[in-house]
Order: sequence, then C-alpha cells, then structure tokens
Amino acid sequence: MATKIAVIGSHEFINRIETVSPWVADIEIDPYIYQKPQDASGLVRKMKPCDVILFSGALPYYFSEKDRENLPIPAVYLATDEMAIASSLLSILYNQHINPERISIDIIDSSVVTNVLNEIHVAVPSHVLDYRQFVEKDFDLDQIVQFHMALWKQEKVDLALTSIHAVYDKLQTLKIPSIRINDPKVSLIRGLQHAKNQAELYKSKASQVAVGYISASIPQASMARFAQKIHASFQKLDDTLFIFYSTRGDIEAMIGQNFSHGSISDKKPVTVGFGFGATTTEAERNAKVALHFAEKDGAAHCCYVLTGDKELLGPFPNEAKQQRLKNDDPELFEIARETRLSPANLSKLVEFSRSRQSPHFTAADLSEYLQVTRRSAERILKKLSDHGYAERVGNEMTYQQGRPRAIYQMNMPIYK
Repeated sequence: MATKIAVIGSHEFINRIETVSPWVADIEIDPYIYQKPQDASGLVRKMKPCDVILFSGALPYYFSEKDRENLPIPAVYLATDEMAIASSLLSILYNQHINPERISIDIIDSSVVTNVLNEIHVAVPSHVLDYRQFVEKDFDLDQIVQFHMALWKQEKVDLALTSIHAVYDKLQTLKIPSIRINDPKVSLIRGLQHAKNQAELYKSKASQVAVGYISASIPQASMARFAQKIHASFQKLDDTLFIFYSTRGDIEAMIGQNFSHGSISDKKPVTVGFGFGATTTEAERNAKVALHFAEKDGAAHCCYVLTGDKELLGPFPNEAKQQRLKNDDPELFEIARETRLSPANLSKLVEFSRSRQSPHFTAADLSEYLQVTRRSAERILKKLSDHGYAERVGNEMTYQQGRPRAIYQMNMPIYK
C-alpha cells in the first residue's frame, strides 16, 4: 500500500514536489497549500488521515509546533541546505553576473551560507539575515521584507535571495529584484524519501507487541472496560494482578492523551508496567521490569514503560523522565565497569547532569533527584570520585552550624 504523504507548502512548492514525486516509489501526495507560513498550523488541524507530514521548510514546521505535538504520525520538513544555497548562488553568478557581496539573503540558519562561501574561499557578505530570532518571538514577514528593501534602496545590494515564498511575492510587488532559494530536484526527492522512511519506521514501531502488567484490587469488569479502550485482550493472573496484550501504537496513543489512572480506577491504588518488544516474550519481560520500577516508586498511582531499546519512561502521569537501562556506549560502558554502577543508575546520573543549569551539585541534590537516601547518594559519588568521574570542587555553608556540604561536579561525558 502506498505511503500517504501530506505536503504543506506554498503553491509553487506543491507544484515542484508533485513533479518529482514519481521518482519515489509507492507514495501518494496529499497537498495542502498556504499563502503564508503562519497558516500551516490551521492546515494541520484540517488534515485528512495520512501516514506522515512533509513541511516545505522550517518556518511552517515551527509555526505548527503546538498542533504537531498532538499528532499520532511523524512530521518532517525540508531544510534549506548547502546544496540549495550553492545552486542558487551559482545560478545568480552565471545568469545575472552578480557577486555574493551584492546579494541580500534571508535564511533561518545563516551558518549554511557561511559553510558554502567558506568552502569556495569567498568572504561571507554582511547582508545575511538569520531570522531564527524572529521565529522565537512575534514573527512578522514585513521585518524580512524591510531588511531586503532597506539594503536595495541604499544601493548596497543588487538582488534579494529569499527562502520564503511569501517574502518573494511582496518583493516582486515592490519591484525589488529578487529570486527564491532553489531547492534542487535531488533535495526534493530526498525529502520525500525521508518522509516515507519515517512513516515506515513509525508504523514498524507502532506494530510492536505491547504487554502490560497492572496491579490493582478492582473488579474484572473495570479491567475489561479499560482493555476495550486500548484495544487489548487481558487475563487475570491472581486477585490483584492482570496482564494485557496490545500494540505499542495503542499504548503510546493512550499515554499521549494524558493517561490517567482514573481510566482504570478512581479510588483504588493502581500500579502499571508496560513493556514493548519485537516478540511477546520480550515485551512481557520488559513489562515485568517496568512494573518493578512502578512498585518501587511507592506512589499510589504509578506507571512506567520500558521499550525494546531499554528506554525506561515515566513515572506517568506525573512525569515523563527517560532513562536508559542498556549501556551500549563504549565510554559509559567502561565507566559502569570501573565503578560497578548499574546501567540504570548511570543513565540517571547522565540525565541528572543534563537537567541542571549548573555543573555543580551536592549529595542532597543527587539524593532528591534519584529518590534515594543521602547515604546512598554519597556512596554513588564515592564510587565516581574514586575513579575520577566526579570531583569535589568546594563547600557550601548554608547554615551557621553543622558541617559544610561538599560541592561536586561530574567528569564524564553526558551529551551522548
């Protein structure tokens, strides 16, 4: 069955993408045309069922962020890359004989222009507008139009090169010489192939086996109603333990819709562990591990999910932290071997370091994050310090009496 790709872009972009679509096998294009990038968000809300969304660029993709977060399908965009810039500048130089220093350029990431010109040893012109700053604030197309128009009126440039179709249309109305950044045919084909690949990957993951263990003292009829909601079959193993069989896609959809234990029981404590896997056996094994973490958490209502890649997610519904229970990074594997820390604890330490604004912390900070005693946190820090993966860098005297608290920092890779 063909992969249905919803394409959101300008009228011209849609025409070009439909021209190259026959080069990608087994896809079907469903076009959605906007007049300006801000309209993309509204188009997402009107979209018919599809397998993946391809945005014409970064702007419509960013403007649709809130609506994209609720989508049950992947969404990608066609980035303006070095090939697009190089082909556009070459075309201008060859056909119009205009050098780069006489061209004003707008782009969401100016480093792309810098990379191209540095490669051919051409000085980077000062007339490049990186409009990422506008996207993060109140975006106004007129700001970009004014950028080009001011330079042209001051006779500092002979041509405007824009990455936004709506800006090009306004510049043409103002009779300012301008062209659009050209997305080469090969880039469009790669964009469609990437969208297709993401859809297939998502479908593959969504169809994975999902098993859930639910511990709760509630009637079997309540469990039956819950099973129906997640399209699952279930068995009662004992008075308080149930096992469910479903798919990863159904479980992720349930969690994405603000999973609440009230959907199982409003009054009784509910502990849940979901596991994903390529086989039922693997999913069951992961579900048992997830249930163990949920029970260890101690909350009256708690749910963890363990994926086939050993990513532990939860606890839901209060948080959605992610920690890795599998250590396949060579450096982190060596740290785990030397310190005798478990992959789970090492993953938590990495996430702890990433979550902090400052590299410095105390044993109390670590204890609070890991939800362990101060003594346990100090033991972990000693293991790290003994092997040089953490060091004491100072003291913190928060009270007039008592011992000062030691301040530490990590000495291991965390941005993996």
